[in-house]
Amino acid sequence: MKKVGILVVAYNAASTLAQTLDRIPLDFRGEIHEILIGDDYSQDSTHLVALGYQQIAPELPLRIVRHEHNLGYGGNQKWGYQYAIEQGWDVVVLLHGDGQYAPELLPSMIKPIVEGRAEAVFGSRIMNQGEARRGGMPAYKYVGNRILTTFQNAVVGTELTEWHSGYRAYDVKALEALPLDVNADGFNFDTEIIIQLHEAGYRIHEIPIPTYYGDEICYVDGLGYAKDVVKDVLRYRAHKMGFGTGAKAFSSTAYDIKAGDDSSHGRIQRWMSLRPPSRILDLGCSDGELGARLMEMGHEVIGVDLEEHKGVRGRLTDFFQADLEQGIPEGVGENFDVVLCADVLEHVRSPEAVLESARSVLRSGGSVITSIPNFGHWYPRVRVVVGRFDYDARGILDRGHLRFFTRRSFGHLVHSNGWEIRREEAIGLPLEVADRGASGPGGGSGVRDTLRRLDGALVAIRPQLFSYQFVYELSSQD
Repeated sequence: MKKVGILVVAYNAASTLAQTLDRIPLDFRGEIHEILIGDDYSQDSTHLVALGYQQIAPELPLRIVRHEHNLGYGGNQKWGYQYAIEQGWDVVVLLHGDGQYAPELLPSMIKPIVEGRAEAVFGSRIMNQGEARRGGMPAYKYVGNRILTTFQNAVVGTELTEWHSGYRAYDVKALEALPLDVNADGFNFDTEIIIQLHEAGYRIHEIPIPTYYGDEICYVDGLGYAKDVVKDVLRYRAHKMGFGTGAKAFSSTAYDIKAGDDSSHGRIQRWMSLRPPSRILDLGCSDGELGARLMEMGHEVIGVDLEEHKGVRGRLTDFFQADLEQGIPEGVGENFDVVLCADVLEHVRSPEAVLESARSVLRSGGSVITSIPNFGHWYPRVRVVVGRFDYDARGILDRGHLRFFTRRSFGHLVHSNGWEIRREEAIGLPLEVADRGASGPGGGSGVRDTLRRLDGALVAIRPQLFSYQFVYELSSQD
């Protein structure tokens, strides 16, 4: 049996709480491990109603807590989910104390999670056409719901019928893996948790639910709420493009491959497509996606990375888990045609030492291919000038970067350590990453093509200022 708990969030729900609890199906009550009522410092008798109900319905495992101050809608949920984690619940269902969402559907809400088909289940008032309006949802709320949901799906990359339902069930282990503590305490908490579930790769299942609008008081500022959720999804999209901290997005540790032809990874693939089958040592191979593409061209690729990401061994010829700060691990072999350092040298304390290690395993005439971010790009320059220098989740100011390079400083580094630049190319903004996870139009859109042409022209005119990255092929002077 799964430990199924119900979190009832209640604020000034004295007139509706008892009726809401009454509607919990009788044949389902035996499956409930605990019902946690979070009275969010109500200004009416909600707490007394809950205590009274506990006396007349001893068959319900009620735990009633009145907060000493108002936590907010999101804050109340964070408190309840932390309780569920600490108490070892398996499933938690969010139920509103105002009766707006049907307790009769509690069995249907938990079923996909109990059966292992989803980590989250949302009740949708929109799935059944016309149901929302028949249930009394005001026209302006319905239109706003549809506009926001369509926008959020397009920006984040989901296909939900509704983002704004408060009837939800979660696998508690999934909640434990999310950084819920950084989320808002307001009503946009529900949007932020969807973004986190999506970014973490968890499965979201929707079921249709009836719509009920009674005489309950709505505490949501519609325009303020719309502004907050739009800001949340745009922040997520910026995170996917390499801007911002990504703290709320729960970004994965593996580096996404830059698939565009004009990206650094795309340029490396183009260079390698012109070579005969070669032995490649991929330092900092991440999950092996780039190496796998090179293997499709007929190359042999051996990967090295500090972390063994899921599936990496199946994508490459061989894989070694090692810290490049300690040198290239024994056993990888020698006489490589190419040592690949794609987006790697900025992550180590001593890129000079990594390049020296690469020299030791290269065959005579072999080369190092590396890509580095350009700290001279206008984005970090502007951040520094306005006093907003900080690390991002990815991109030029990736929080994992230990060294920063400009075109001149990297040239000085390689020449002073016995290397020659055989080839160099400037790379513009990785505009294709704007589509990461999004369901909107791809890189062939007119706006994207116009931006790409403009960026390319600026890179050609002044690469030191407009190049997002530089890609180099290096050969040893020895």
